[in-house]
Amino acid sequence: MTDLWLISVPLDKTSSTSVEKLKRTIAKTKLATCCKFSIPELKVGILDSLLSVSDDLSRLDTLTEGVIRKTCQCMKDVMDHATDKVLENALANGMDLMSYVTQFQWDQARYPTAVPLTSLADMISKEISQVEAELKTQTAAYNNVKSSLQILEHKLEGNLQNRSLNDIVKKEDLIVSEYLTTVLVVVTKANYLLWERTYESMSEFVVPRSSRKLYEDQEGGVFSVTLFKKNLSEFKSKAQHNKFIVREYSYDLEEQMQEETKQLSVHKKEQYGVYVRWLKMSFSQAFIAWIHLKALRVFVESVLRYGLPVNYQAFLLQTDKKRSKKLRKELASLFVHLDPTATASKKDVNCDIPGLLQQEYFSYISFQISTNVLDYSY
Repeated sequence: MTDLWLISVPLDKTSSTSVEKLKRTIAKTKLATCCKFSIPELKVGILDSLLSVSDDLSRLDTLTEGVIRKTCQCMKDVMDHATDKVLENALANGMDLMSYVTQFQWDQARYPTAVPLTSLADMISKEISQVEAELKTQTAAYNNVKSSLQILEHKLEGNLQNRSLNDIVKKEDLIVSEYLTTVLVVVTKANYLLWERTYESMSEFVVPRSSRKLYEDQEGGVFSVTLFKKNLSEFKSKAQHNKFIVREYSYDLEEQMQEETKQLSVHKKEQYGVYVRWLKMSFSQAFIAWIHLKALRVFVESVLRYGLPVNYQAFLLQTDKKRSKKLRKELASLFVHLDPTATASKKDVNCDIPGLLQQEYFSYISFQISTNVLDYSY
């Protein structure tokens, strides 16, 4: 699995030399790939407010990652976990996610750099809150149509005792008059002979030799029989006693259910298109906001750690789990001058908040971009 780290170090001579050494080392050892991560100069404002902004951005980072994960999960669910389809639609500004991150450019039109940091954070917060709220609405709308269709389809596809009979029974199979009615009865194969011997005697006014087998499957068959309406209750009672199942049936109601199923099927296809387009657009919006948020965090922490005037360089390291430990050691060695007291010790945090896996402190600034959001392998 890929590890993506956003690193920031000051632009002093020692650090710049260390960066060049790092580039040479990773080129030789293939510990990682490195690329510049461009962050524009943002409006610092009052230094005292930066700590508060830093805390707000940290919380917003966690929230945003959570919304991205939920959106991605909905995309996987609606596409039946077809990885290729998910990857086709989970894009950022039309680009695959790894390309977007490695070729990141600040969107000035969307997030103007002339506004205060708090305003930029507020813009992203509103975007993410809107995506989260609409995700619930859009998902509920699609799932309602889907579940309604599943209920109707279940009625159409069940066993002979409860399934729709409209594809079995034709209108001409039924006699419905002022006095007569046609009853549909489900009979198991083991009871065929019993049915033939007894159906005429289950009521005084059953039309003789009116039984016809309309349909048969592996378990049994559907038989029609005609009798006088006034004797229907008696017939049902005796049929039940003989373990025959009289189906409640209305041709018109069954036809209406078939029509509803067709309409719901069409509606589901339409809703699927609407839902997938919304997921694609919103995933892109949330992911773009998230990477801008990471850039904001790098900027704020660089000012807090390295001071003013703003003078730092940010770059993106792409490695994997096998090489990450060696890479951390290399970084610790190269940038120990930034904070000789840094131990880079990991304090485990036991919580279920997405994205908050570990609290780490290094002599340099480092933010991780959770790769399972990118890889879709979780």
